[in-house]
Amino acid sequence: MNQETKYNKLKNIVKVYLPEDVSVEAITLQSNFISELNINSANLVDIVLDVEDEFDIMLENADMDKMQTVQDALGIIDAKLEAK
Repeated sequence: MNQETKYNKLKNIVKVYLPEDVSVEAITLQSNFISELNINSANLVDIVLDVEDEFDIMLENADMDKMQTVQDALGIIDAKLEAK
């Protein structure tokens, strides 16, 4: 699976949880989930669960703590997929 495919899958997961005042176009690699995309911590947990399902990986609490931006999430997904 290439990076663009992973990015688009992640973007499709995240867009479900965006508040009304944030558009899908606002999602970039540098976007911070909480401060820029206005995703609350409960929805961030939902995103993590959806990522686990979509990519068939398991994320630890430490991974969640490191997942601040879209780029961070992709890096964690890559590492988990490589470790499989």
